[in-house]
Amino acid sequence: MQETNREQRPERALLVEVDTGEYDAEASLAELYELTRSAGAEPFGAVTQKRPAPDAASCVGSGMLEEIASHCKAHEIDLLIFDCELSPTQIRNVEDACGVRVVDRTMLILDIFAARARSREGKLQVELAQLRYLLPRLSGAGKDLSRLGGGIGTRGPGETKLETDRRHIRRRIATLREQLAVVERHRSLIRTRREKDGVMTVALVGYTNAGKSTLMNRLTEAGVLAEDMLFATLDPTSRALRLPNGQTVMLIDTVGLVRRLPHQLVQAFHSTLEQAAEADVILNLCDASSQEARTHLDVTNGLLAELGCGDRPVIAVLNKCDLCPGLLDAPSIGPTVRISAKTGEGIDRLLHAIEEALPEQAREITVRLPFSQGALAARLRREGKILSEEYGESGLLVTALAAGRLLDSLKAYEIQP
Repeated sequence: MQETNREQRPERALLVEVDTGEYDAEASLAELYELTRSAGAEPFGAVTQKRPAPDAASCVGSGMLEEIASHCKAHEIDLLIFDCELSPTQIRNVEDACGVRVVDRTMLILDIFAARARSREGKLQVELAQLRYLLPRLSGAGKDLSRLGGGIGTRGPGETKLETDRRHIRRRIATLREQLAVVERHRSLIRTRREKDGVMTVALVGYTNAGKSTLMNRLTEAGVLAEDMLFATLDPTSRALRLPNGQTVMLIDTVGLVRRLPHQLVQAFHSTLEQAAEADVILNLCDASSQEARTHLDVTNGLLAELGCGDRPVIAVLNKCDLCPGLLDAPSIGPTVRISAKTGEGIDRLLHAIEEALPEQAREITVRLPFSQGALAARLRREGKILSEEYGESGLLVTALAAGRLLDSLKAYEIQP
């Protein structure tokens, strides 16, 4: 009967935090609680140990490990979740000591991503991240898999199982990269077509559970899943948004961020995040009711800087202001707009802020480009829409449709009619 009850209830997880002073352990642990709930498990308390560095064998000290094992037995714990990245040896030692499964922060986030991905691209990206995480950890399976060592009982035909697994994973990784390359080329073609047609793009970026999907639904009626959990949606969504001045832009939702986002996921979702880097305006959305609002904005801005978004206008959007009406001192990072995506408060101000931040709309322009500006001419052919082109003695006379930063680059060579 006891086993039946354990099968019916959610997995009971004990969270383990090793505080080395490298980051805010309390805030990170609070986030781990939310990640655990998002994964479908039930957080059943947490233990924290301050150490100068994680123990090489078990991450926590031997005394703490005994306490954790006792706690697992007393409270029927199904799962231990460590708020750091563990080595295969650490995982195996803790599992042997406690008798329950052990996952680390990276494994937990990868599991959430695997459960939430819906599009073909999202599933490919998650599988790629999982395999890249697994590959260097195969060696933790132990020496019993090896058949290449010297001595009696170690000789035999064929490869080791370990090397067979590695070869299989490497082949799968290569296949996934090829498939993702096809998807990325398709997206690149769509992006190029948008640029040629003068379609402006606005990207929604920000910390997970900041309300990006709710705002997307409020602005465009996109019908995106919006729930109060981390990583409720993963797959990027694009919808047309009509601004008050009549201009139509493309609003793009992107994957949410967390502290210490696993490196494998950053790399796997790089093509998705690049949509934000190439947008004409970026909306950095954060939960204004959170005490970590400023930190969340900084995390997102840090990633945007890594992606090379330094020349893009960024609007800090403080969402969920209906939950903190007394908030007066908002984090000031450039232009800031306070809204509530749930109630609609401040949406008009946000739309006007987007209008003001957008670069000049696409228009017809005639320029005479000196032959020394061959790179600019190539860019015009690539990003603009050529209407006429004629070579002359002093350069290239071109009439084209251009917008945004391309238009700004061409103005120095414009010929007034």
